[in-house]
Amino acid sequence: MKENYKLIVAYDGSRYFGFEKQKDQEATIQGKLEGVFSRIPGNEEGVEIIGASRTDAGVHARGMCANVFLDTEFSEEEIQDYGNRYLPEDIAIVSVKKVSPRFHARYNALGKIYRYSCYIGRTKPVFDRKILLHLEEEPDLEAMQEAAKFLIGKQDFKSFCGNPKMKKSTIRSISSIRIQKSQNLLRFYFEGSGFLQYQIRIMVGTLLEVGYHKRKAGDIPGIIDAKDRQQAGYTVPAKGLCLMKVLYD
Repeated sequence: MKENYKLIVAYDGSRYFGFEKQKDQEATIQGKLEGVFSRIPGNEEGVEIIGASRTDAGVHARGMCANVFLDTEFSEEEIQDYGNRYLPEDIAIVSVKKVSPRFHARYNALGKIYRYSCYIGRTKPVFDRKILLHLEEEPDLEAMQEAAKFLIGKQDFKSFCGNPKMKKSTIRSISSIRIQKSQNLLRFYFEGSGFLQYQIRIMVGTLLEVGYHKRKAGDIPGIIDAKDRQQAGYTVPAKGLCLMKVLYD
């Protein structure tokens, strides 16, 4: 009998075309997971991995949540061990837990926490180049923190949406934004109910422009009101973005 399992998955997204399977791309996280789990005895007809988020190409995760229905006599630990034995080195199953058949990783999610990471310094972060955006000069932290306050709350973030053909609502709710610097590392933390395509990367680009005094913190409300992508800042590279945690009851 098939039972529902909740998975927490970590991955380096550098060489993948995002989480979700695509017809013309074999290298996706979902594709790799389904390829391995469908080889568990009893599941040869195939399985469907349901992810909580459709992370874009090049985006990483430490706490992606997914669920899958499996017909297996394996224990939770055996399922985890099997996955980690056959998955590529840049994908890991952090935990496996049997859950209610009603649990759905995407529909039951209440929110997500993302982190965007930068390295500040004249020397490039050679060994961390796949997960950090290199900034040669230090931006104004206080100016960025002031600007971030205007992005908090339930608002129409159309100006920060990277999909020009978006037909669904662009209203989203952000509950907190934290910007922290420790030595050479600058990190942006975003918590919200959900995010539009490239939204976080555009917000980080806009905040960095404030940090380099190319914009003012007080410009943010006008950018939001404009509902025009051209009014916001640039889209930072995917490599600095990481899904840290998916929030549930």
